[in-house]
Amino acid sequence: MSNTAVLLLAHGTPDSVEEVPEYLRNVTGGRALPDSVIEEIQHRYSLIGRSPLTAITLRQGELLSKSLRMRVYVGMRNWKPCIAETLARMRGDWVEKIVALCLAPQNSRTSVGLYRGAVYKDAERLTIDFIESWHDHPLLVAAFAERLQASRSKFDENAPIIFTAHSVPAKTIVEGDPYEQQARETAALVARGAKLRDSQWFFAFQSQGMSGGPWLGPTVEDTMRLLKEKGHSRVLIQPIGFVCDHVEVLYDIDIAFREFGSQIGLEVSRPESLNDSPTLIAALAELVQARLRLRLNTKGVEG
Repeated sequence: MSNTAVLLLAHGTPDSVEEVPEYLRNVTGGRALPDSVIEEIQHRYSLIGRSPLTAITLRQGELLSKSLRMRVYVGMRNWKPCIAETLARMRGDWVEKIVALCLAPQNSRTSVGLYRGAVYKDAERLTIDFIESWHDHPLLVAAFAERLQASRSKFDENAPIIFTAHSVPAKTIVEGDPYEQQARETAALVARGAKLRDSQWFFAFQSQGMSGGPWLGPTVEDTMRLLKEKGHSRVLIQPIGFVCDHVEVLYDIDIAFREFGSQIGLEVSRPESLNDSPTLIAALAELVQARLRLRLNTKGVEG
């Protein structure tokens, strides 16, 4: 399968605060955003310095390549290296068949669907095998549970857990999108893997959009208020929709939710992100290998 390679897909992130306006134009497809929104996002990036998403994704690709002993490329939907450029590079490297895997485990047309569209749009002369979702993969669940258990032992084994995923517009779910169901299922599987009682964990959506109609809830802030009312003084927040550090983790959780927690008397901590977790890399490798085996078996049946 020397002509087969893997394409990891991620959101992309600007390399500096000055690049945020251009980055946001990519995110919105050129639709203008209010200056106040742009300034707020620039402010968030300035507080964390820069998002490590691209560097971490490239590292994940390197580790996956070593595990699979095959070529792994990285394409970003909203920044560099962009998907179209990566596909052109793959064609130049004589790749003919691609297993494409989006590093968003839960499937939504607002995320995975957009990645899929971008890949197929520029897939000239390439055969694409696109993995739609992997929210319930046992090794993904194990990776999150490992991080959670390590954090609980250091922070407070009795603290309640809030599992989070990025919110999406509510109308997306009304139209039949599987995202909410898959995000909640991931959370339940991680809770089971970490041997949590039902009363120990909650689920909430984070990072709601700044404009448009209603977004999925409950919000993290509302859930934190509820826990405070129940008499808790500490909480662990674990995002199960993200597989690496970026602005929604380093700002939304580490800064905004911690500040909100201090305002209401609730100490906030979170498990380490998966990043280069060996268990995560093993999950990615298994996903690719399973898809390659399926392709071989299908060929055998057709032959």
